[in-house]
Amino acid sequence: MEAESQVREVKYSADISSIKEAQARIKPFIHETPVLSSETLNLIAGRQLFFKCECFQKGGAFKFRGACNAVFSLDDDQAAKGVVTQQVRFWLVFLDALSLAAKLRGIPAYIVIPKNAPKCKVENVMRYGGQVIWSEPTMQSRESTAAKVLQETGAVLLHPYNDERIISGQGTISLELLEQQVPQLDTIIVPISGGGLISGVALAAKYINPAIRVLAAEPKGANDAAQSKEAGRIITLPETNTVADGLRAFLGDLTWPVVRDLVDGVITVEDKEIINAMKLCYEILKVAVEPSGAIGLAAVLSDSFKNNTAWKDCTNIGIVLSGGNVDLGILWDSYTK
Repeated sequence: MEAESQVREVKYSADISSIKEAQARIKPFIHETPVLSSETLNLIAGRQLFFKCECFQKGGAFKFRGACNAVFSLDDDQAAKGVVTQQVRFWLVFLDALSLAAKLRGIPAYIVIPKNAPKCKVENVMRYGGQVIWSEPTMQSRESTAAKVLQETGAVLLHPYNDERIISGQGTISLELLEQQVPQLDTIIVPISGGGLISGVALAAKYINPAIRVLAAEPKGANDAAQSKEAGRIITLPETNTVADGLRAFLGDLTWPVVRDLVDGVITVEDKEIINAMKLCYEILKVAVEPSGAIGLAAVLSDSFKNNTAWKDCTNIGIVLSGGNVDLGILWDSYTK
């Protein structure tokens, strides 16, 4: 009852009402992604695993949910001026998602990208209709370029994860998972980076089932969330080092309170465990996932999870496969190490 009381009484940036509104708003545009299971992986894990395949979402990742909700939340006058975003650390996939959402609404998306961004990522933005605005490869240049675009266009600035509309959109995953697909889940494991995904998932999941556990999965080479939970405040790292490049962002002031209060624990794993989980997804589930997407399976199979008595009763586990945007060059290099 404590979790239920907390979700219902504490004021967070998003809530069950905003998440249900998001579900109705984005339903015509998103994929309701399937849940897969495998008896082989159940035997390996010693638990029942249910994989929520956001790698099959439009744009190849969960981020389209939040981007779509943010874009379609705008009134007509705001929307006519377009939206603008910039790369936040390694968050390039959000740029694709926002470009696609803006294209579906028929409005401009101004995407600030550093000149050293991978060519394939730039091509994705352009393919989805985003207008690429080049900046120098520094945070200062990205921010000043975005500010200039805002001044010239009057567009709405959208942050990839530290935004209530983004958080609400990501929370629709829990509505599908717990109300329509696998209501018997007692645990959900979610990748954590900036915290937009896990905040939305936790807010909705704890409302639907206050007893459910929500656990974060994080690389040891980018373990700021684990350190933040331990310290009771946001911790940022001077550098990060992980194959899961989508998990290198830091918590924001809107996502941190949810992570602090509603996430029951953080499981950290080594890169070699992430790569092994990717192999299992490819070989057994027959699903292409990026390292960030495979980390939930890596967490379930890790000794730190299996040997933790606090989690021995986690028997029906939902795992969010958050994305499938794989850089094949990096993938092959990882396999041959």
